[in-house]
Amino acid sequence: MFQVEVLALLFGLCALTSGWSRRWQSSGAYGTLTCNEVPAKGVLVRLYDADTFTEDDKMAETKTDAFGRFRLTGKAKEWSTINPILNVYHDCNNKLSCQRMFTIRIDSQYVNDGEKATKLFPVGALPLQDYNY
Repeated sequence: MFQVEVLALLFGLCALTSGWSRRWQSSGAYGTLTCNEVPAKGVLVRLYDADTFTEDDKMAETKTDAFGRFRLTGKAKEWSTINPILNVYHDCNNKLSCQRMFTIRIDSQYVNDGEKATKLFPVGALPLQDYNY
């Protein structure tokens, strides 16, 4: 009996370390960014899976179009539910040489099972001048 338990434990450890028990999950978001009521063109938006003990996993990135719109989806393979966040990097009303960045946490109801995100987080219209941290 002891040998069976040891074999089961070894098999379970191998499964965990090889990724057998991790599953694909996806998320995404869409919205419009403005700066002083003008569409914010070319603003970098990145989608990450925020991890607690390791570096965050970049799932996707895009830049806003000429109308300030963005849409992005991405995927990550994790044991537990992913924690998607959006990082927005902008220069609206910025007199500094570096970009400003702010983070939007995406609610878990917008985490999809599988590699393709079907339910996306609606960011809405964000005035970047209000996010000058």
